[in-house]
Amino acid sequence: MQHGLLLAGLALVISLLNGAATESNVVTCGSILKLLNSDYSFRLHSHDVKYGSGSGQQSVTGVEQKEDVNSHWVVKAQTGELCERGEPIACGSTVRLEHLTTKKNLHSHHFSSPLSGEQEVSAYGTDGLGDTGDHWEVVCSNDNWIRSAHVRLRHIDTGMFLGMSGRSYGRPISGQMEIVGLYKPQHGTRWTTAEGLFIVPKEKSSTHDEYAHTEL
Repeated sequence: MQHGLLLAGLALVISLLNGAATESNVVTCGSILKLLNSDYSFRLHSHDVKYGSGSGQQSVTGVEQKEDVNSHWVVKAQTGELCERGEPIACGSTVRLEHLTTKKNLHSHHFSSPLSGEQEVSAYGTDGLGDTGDHWEVVCSNDNWIRSAHVRLRHIDTGMFLGMSGRSYGRPISGQMEIVGLYKPQHGTRWTTAEGLFIVPKEKSSTHDEYAHTEL
């Protein structure tokens, strides 16, 4: 009898834990995350290095290293709008991704990328302020952006998809991969969240913000 009650109690605890994990497994406004390309296993990255061609803006690349602090991005609402900290990001939403270190936004425009000649992706703006070229639609198949699910990011102004060309740079950023805008949702355009600091949806929080941590 006691054995049966113990098993029943354990099953209830596991069920509650699984439910909590599912409810907090969403990307929310204000979260700080790394984006991992599902096809190449490189993380979206930027740094204070400018392109030597095209726009001359701050370059955006892909890196294989998990620990690089320059691969953190903050999830924000589109220009002129606000989203509450901890608010789940719905599929189909328009967001900005601000590079945590340099305070520039993930950006694209009609310039050619340096290696493949696809559409250039850069980091642009001052202290998080830029323009509509910073807007990306979250393309996914659930109600909300699920951290473990594959998503695509479609550039609002040009319709291109954030992706990797498969080409690598030489010096001074040897081994880093070219990030580009691609005209269709093809190989290299799938992303998932990797390490980060994820704000738990507000209805699950107490009077203070709660966070779901993965290794930064």
